[in-house]
Amino acid sequence: MRWTKERCGITDSGYTGIKKLQSNTKLPKKSTKKKPLTKEEKGQNRKISSERVVNENVIGSLKRFKIINDRYRNRRKRFGLRFNLIAGIHNMELNQ
Repeated sequence: MRWTKERCGITDSGYTGIKKLQSNTKLPKKSTKKKPLTKEEKGQNRKISSERVVNENVIGSLKRFKIINDRYRNRRKRFGLRFNLIAGIHNMELNQ
């Protein structure tokens, strides 16, 4: 994926340095003992996480097929084909 000014990356709080690479990213706020989050910041964090959860669930379901989870030991040429087939199976399961 190429970063452009129109694209917006949605990350979790572990990617704090990504703002230096791409200024157009959504990053949840972190709280500390001395400075807890306000209600507005909690609402923003909830909104960001609700957008991210859809992608996280898809990645988790694709990991069940072990093509992402483990080392791919077959021919590299066919990785794209197999990944697309697995994505098609996932989409078919969603429609049923």
